Amino acid sequence: MPELPEVETIRRQLAPHVEGRTIRRLEILDPRWTLPLAPDEVVDAVQGRTIERLGRRGKYFIFELADDVFLLVHLRMTGNLLLDPAPDTPYQRVLFDLDDGQVVRFCDPRRFGTGELAIGDDALQAFFAGKLGIEPLGDELDGATLRALARGRRAPVKAFLLDQRHVAGVGNIYADEALFRARIHPLRPVGTLKAAQYDALAQAVKDVLAAGIDAGGSTIDDFRHPDGVSGAFQNDFLVHLRRDEPCHNCGTAIRKLVAAGRGTYVCESCQPRPRVRRRP
Repeated sequence: MPELPEVETIRRQLAPHVEGRTIRRLEILDPRWTLPLAPDEVVDAVQGRTIERLGRRGKYFIFELADDVFLLVHLRMTGNLLLDPAPDTPYQRVLFDLDDGQVVRFCDPRRFGTGELAIGDDALQAFFAGKLGIEPLGDELDGATLRALARGRRAPVKAFLLDQRHVAGVGNIYADEALFRARIHPLRPVGTLKAAQYDALAQAVKDVLAAGIDAGGSTIDDFRHPDGVSGAFQNDFLVHLRRDEPCHNCGTAIRKLVAAGRGTYVCESCQPRPRVRRRP
């Protein structure tokens, strides 16, 4: 699934081409994309409006349109926004025909991606309330904030990071990489971390997301830039997808286990497994 670095990479590359442009025609080829709204409702609200800004919140794109209309696009597992691809590009679900002749196509083999509407700023804030936590790239994320969010929680720290209600945009890849950098085992109960570990984890999340953006995101299966180019951060993974390969720090073989229902990669020398407390 594309995570924050992949979404931000697309946003940065696509924004100069779409901001200030009018959506001359919006063609929704797959009605599932707009559920529970009917495609005609979304077309009526969006078509003919100017894209004033292309923003991002967590893993959502926010097409900020004229008159406080917001189109919220989520790629989910396999979605891509492609700029001027070939007309016969496979898996097309939505077509944005812009007034300068450029075309943005939403392509999605597994059809999980979504497009949703918010009319007015209050509706936009209500849409994200309860869905998304703090943005990790700004000043909101620090050790003290993580500690406050985690207080009293027994969930594994990996599950805590994947829960978008805490920190928005972090998914499986970047959680693995951040936990390795912070030297924290993914199964450690998040509420038991020390203050220094919260500080290290907050910084590691910021660092790994920034590195992912600098590398243009990670392409493992379907992710592509708007021009069709693949990301490169997968070449820099320290643990993710490196099962049985030696740790770059200590040489111990990377293990794969399951945390929060997801395949998880860890060096159990650099990231010591939490001790199991036995009852007397």
